[in-house]
Amino acid sequence: MPHWPLASFRPWGLRPSGSLPRSHPLSTPAEPYGSPISRRNREAKQKRLREKQAALEAGLAQNKPPAESSQAWTPKEIVLYEIPTKLGEKKDVSVRLPPAYSPRYVEAAWYPWWVREGFFKPEYQTRLPQSTGETFSMCIPPPNVTGSLHIGHALTVAIQDALVRWHRMRGDQVLWVPGSDHAGIATQAVVEKQLWKERGVRRHELSREDFLQEVWKWKEEKGGEICEQLRALGASLDWDRECFTMDAGSSVAVTEAFVRLHKAGLLYRNQQLVNWSCALRSAISDIEVESRSLPGPTKLRLPGCPTPVSFGLLVSVAFPVDGEPEAEVVVGTTRPETLPGDVAVAVHPDDARYTHLHGRHLRHPLTGQLLPLITDSAIQPHMGTGAVKVTPAHSPADAELGARHGLSPLSVIAEDGTMTSLCGDWLQGLHRFVAREKILSALRERGLFRGLQSHPMVLPICSRSGDVVEYLLKSQWFVRCQKMGDQAAQAVESGALELHPSFHQKNWRLWFSRIGDWCVSRQLWWGHRIPAYQLVGEPVKGDGEACWVVGRTEAEAREVAAELTGRPGAELTLEQDPDVLDTWFSSALFPFSALGWPQQTTDLTRFYPLSLLETGSDLLLFWVGRMIMLGTQLTGQLPFNKVLLHSMVRDGQGRKMSKSLGNVLDPRDIIRGAELQVLQEKLKDGNLEPTELAIAAAAQRKDFPHGIPECGTDALRFALCTHGALAGDLHLSVSEVLSSRHFCNKIWNALRFTLNVLGEKFVPQPVEELSPSSPMDAWILSRLARTARECERGFLTRELPLATHALHHFWLHSLCDVYLEAVKPGLSHCPRPPGPPQVLLFSVDVGLRLLAPFMPFLAEELWQRLPPRPGGAPTPSICVAPYPSAQSLERWHQPELEQRFSRVQEAVQALRALRATYQLTKVRPRVLLQCSEPGGQSIFEAFLEPLGTLSHCGAVGLLPAGAAAPSGWAQTPLSDTVQVYMELQGLVDPQAHLPLLAARRHKLQKQLDGLIARTPSEGEAETHRQQKLSSLQLELSKLDKAASHLQQLMDGSLAPGSPEPSHTVPGSSPPSQACL
Repeated sequence: MPHWPLASFRPWGLRPSGSLPRSHPLSTPAEPYGSPISRRNREAKQKRLREKQAALEAGLAQNKPPAESSQAWTPKEIVLYEIPTKLGEKKDVSVRLPPAYSPRYVEAAWYPWWVREGFFKPEYQTRLPQSTGETFSMCIPPPNVTGSLHIGHALTVAIQDALVRWHRMRGDQVLWVPGSDHAGIATQAVVEKQLWKERGVRRHELSREDFLQEVWKWKEEKGGEICEQLRALGASLDWDRECFTMDAGSSVAVTEAFVRLHKAGLLYRNQQLVNWSCALRSAISDIEVESRSLPGPTKLRLPGCPTPVSFGLLVSVAFPVDGEPEAEVVVGTTRPETLPGDVAVAVHPDDARYTHLHGRHLRHPLTGQLLPLITDSAIQPHMGTGAVKVTPAHSPADAELGARHGLSPLSVIAEDGTMTSLCGDWLQGLHRFVAREKILSALRERGLFRGLQSHPMVLPICSRSGDVVEYLLKSQWFVRCQKMGDQAAQAVESGALELHPSFHQKNWRLWFSRIGDWCVSRQLWWGHRIPAYQLVGEPVKGDGEACWVVGRTEAEAREVAAELTGRPGAELTLEQDPDVLDTWFSSALFPFSALGWPQQTTDLTRFYPLSLLETGSDLLLFWVGRMIMLGTQLTGQLPFNKVLLHSMVRDGQGRKMSKSLGNVLDPRDIIRGAELQVLQEKLKDGNLEPTELAIAAAAQRKDFPHGIPECGTDALRFALCTHGALAGDLHLSVSEVLSSRHFCNKIWNALRFTLNVLGEKFVPQPVEELSPSSPMDAWILSRLARTARECERGFLTRELPLATHALHHFWLHSLCDVYLEAVKPGLSHCPRPPGPPQVLLFSVDVGLRLLAPFMPFLAEELWQRLPPRPGGAPTPSICVAPYPSAQSLERWHQPELEQRFSRVQEAVQALRALRATYQLTKVRPRVLLQCSEPGGQSIFEAFLEPLGTLSHCGAVGLLPAGAAAPSGWAQTPLSDTVQVYMELQGLVDPQAHLPLLAARRHKLQKQLDGLIARTPSEGEAETHRQQKLSSLQLELSKLDKAASHLQQLMDGSLAPGSPEPSHTVPGSSPPSQACL
């Protein structure tokens, strides 16, 4: 399929492209429901991801062209708002609406005006007439300053902003704090790559101060992109309170927290095993360790290693028994490079194979040194040979085992990933994976190599560098987490802290029951430098650690040192720790540091604790858990008592968003649209390695062969909020967002029709005087009241899909497809009846205010054009207009009326189906309804005119119970007691129509035979097959009945043109005029 241009720009005034085909109204159920998607198995997803990536790489290697998508987007002409408007001035809404919805026209100019008017500030909201006096506060999870937001961030913003806007409109004093995270490792890595790429300079060739200047320069140039994206998403943040985790206020808070934790005995320095990235030469957090499952032998390219390295292999090595030349113990290892660090071999005490060797020594296969054979009940005798080598300096499990048996660790891998001097001259300085091959060769030469076999394993990979994570013994600063963790677990157990969805409580309890101490040292230059100072020249403590003091400033630390040593502070030499703190440390303080802590500011007093914390479920433990621990410890109260967790966003194929897969989407590309070439250029501007770039570009060409169509902010937000927290991972496709754009277009057209009906001189009635003049008016007001109740329930329970589904159903299926279609004929008469325009204005006014938290731009654009109601000061913006409450609309709610009208809609669907079967596309046949039960006709009597209008039929009448069926009319049952008759005689030519029915029947029968012949499957696929079978069988039955009826007409029993019996309702006109 040929490549299509993104869109043609045009100023408002040119005719837009054709509108979308009109959708058919559906029967309106009493309640809009949505079924949650079951949670999928995480391991299965990861397996599919690996298979797809492998297949992609294989296709790339064979230079296969990407598959063409079967669907191309139809581009829409872009209408631009071109009226000169200064930044921050209100948009001109005096001109007529463009004929078609165009996001760029709608979204222009509103956001700067909202900000300038101060609508997003809590101080403004105190002046609102609907002010409740209550506060609602949230902070945005600070995104990494390293780049741009992706669609996962957009989900967070869409949910949070919907909640914030709802609280603001209902009259709460709302504070939503914006901020960004300095992202220590990620930012430093980006700047280092840029320095090397542009200037050929490595970090260590610069001084620390010069390098930090380069980072701040990069931050000033690139860091604003996130704010631009947040504005594009319509996020109603208080920008005057924007925070950055490296700004002065945050630095004070971080230092204060460190000092207080140290004084409380919750922060200490010690030598322990840490996750270490040799490529970064820094400790990393658990969240930066990706556990990659390997099914067997796998070759990986790693930073700094000249050749690919094999993993997923188990090496068997013989340890000779000292004193018995023929005896040996064979152990298996996946890490032969750590053999020089082995200090023992361990077996289970009950393993009979080794009982005779208890207390004996083995010879190290490389050095010949004696190693003890120890027994430990933690060893699993059924795994491999039942004997394991013990390397305490490079394995967390071995470190625990070594501590139990008093074994001294040997560190044989250095910070840079090379082998240390403890390995001997033959290995020292070699890259650890180069040393691996040399060790295997040495084992073969000595006759101690016992084989190599496939071995599934989980490999820890540094997500920042792609290197294999090592476990190294390092002197670092640690936070004691057990006591604080117990308090955090108890907070959930007692109900003081609510997690929603509640199934996250299990992971919360499990994590805190196993929590270890938290390493907060990072060997970086970018970040909060640790406020700890080493006393140079002072005696080393008994545990080998140097003497350290902690202080808010060097002067304070010097006072502490003087008190500790008993010497004048001026005589002491202090050196500040060169390391910085883990980024998660400052992030854990964000809920209160952003409000001015440790100072007791007005904001801290008024808005802390926060009302709600909303974030992705993947951050529950690493961020939310740490905020709870440090917030409770440092402020004496929970930083928030409610946590709302949304699902992970994945692409349409179920894959996690990853730059290397090419499926990371900038929300602006969906909002504005992007050609494939633009998407590909963005990849090139990133920091991907050449291999990763090729894979990502190929994936992008496959997923977006025609680029991405312009969808708009409102459509993206609405589509994201439609997914619930209980629905498992969110598989978002661009087509889903495009569907929401079509919904926007439907609302746009509804308002254009409404404004045309009202005219320029229309005067709205006061709301208290509004009264429905017809059953249809009463019905739409009842649907409106039900929608307001569902929206309120959705916001109160924070189940936003309840609100989005209700709004979608109201605007599309109640207002547009039913009410507007039903009242159009009456509104076309002159003079127009006064009731429907008033009801129509009220419905769209309330409907737009209900919609505003999800679609702020569209709602503002359209609401500003509605005629103001007389009396009272006008509300300047829909942002601060009162949100319609369920109580305020309850008087319009009539469930019984809705139930009756749902029967009318069933009749509409039945008549439309009859018209389609007989292909009555232009004529409007008359209709009769017959009810056999007493009182059944009363259901339809009030709606006969809209029934005829909605079914595209002529006059609708009622046939008395027991009366004979009219001749020459098609018949279909609505239920056991209601029959519908539609006029055919004289409107259909049986001779011409029967062959058409036969051709349709043949086509459907062929589809049915194919489905029946297909082998039954399982699960959803089989359910879908059965549904399709039932649908085809029903359609065939309808065609057979229609063919039989037409055959009777053609045979002359019901000849066209024959006299037609007259059926009338007693006391009424004939069918052509009945009940009209």
